[in-house]
Amino acid sequence: MRRLLLAAVICGAAQGAYAADMPDDLPFLRGSQPPSLSTVRTVWQGFYIGGQASYGSADMDFKNSGKELLERLLNNVDIESQYHLSTWPLGQKTSTQNEGFGGFLGYNLQSEDVVYGVELNYTHGKFFGASGGSQGRSFNYPTDYLTSAFVQSNASMQITDFGSLRVRAGYSFGCFLPYAFGGVAMGRADIQRNVSYSSRYQYVGTQIPPLPNLAGAGSLSDNANAHFIYGYAAGLGIDMMIVDGLFLRAEWEFLRFTAPVDTIVNTVRAGAGYRF
Repeated sequence: MRRLLLAAVICGAAQGAYAADMPDDLPFLRGSQPPSLSTVRTVWQGFYIGGQASYGSADMDFKNSGKELLERLLNNVDIESQYHLSTWPLGQKTSTQNEGFGGFLGYNLQSEDVVYGVELNYTHGKFFGASGGSQGRSFNYPTDYLTSAFVQSNASMQITDFGSLRVRAGYSFGCFLPYAFGGVAMGRADIQRNVSYSSRYQYVGTQIPPLPNLAGAGSLSDNANAHFIYGYAAGLGIDMMIVDGLFLRAEWEFLRFTAPVDTIVNTVRAGAGYRF
């Protein structure tokens, strides 16, 4: 029995001496575990650049597209001041879908897992819409006259280039970066507008000899090619780092332009970028 106890003590002492000679930086000796993927912090800070493909729709409201031209055309016409012909709705809303392509350039700052920065985003595409309308009304104006007025408006708009200068903020979940953004929308569009009016004043009084009948007409056009349009931008997206510096992107962007044709552009896009 004594021999067994002595042998056990000698083996234990030898084991302790062997452990003492092992390197201190082995993780299993310190009780640590290799970090999991969920605890790895991805560095998003720095400049980045990328390309994207998009698909979306443009909703164009032509209802008041000719208002400013009609105001100029009817500036000295008495029935405009009385019945505001220029405010009559003369167009409709249209919607068009198309694809596009473009790129983005930005800079990120990172504090712990919070990421924020600025980005310039650009898309080349083609969104086209057109609409027109006309209205005619009669008035007992001026005294002893029955007056009829007819106004017409036709307009078309094609957006060829658009983008946004945005600020964005997100939260890093390892290699995933969901984010939101807002900023200024900018674009270039070809806008053609044409308006016209005609009026007839028919005397219906009893004066003898009767007062004369009168008539008036006119038209005005405005063709603005490569016209600069602007508004505001907002949206959501997610970046996913696949290797150091290289990431994929999925995004939705909302743009509203305060052009002569009130326009909303919604696009979804997929892209890839590289952080330097």
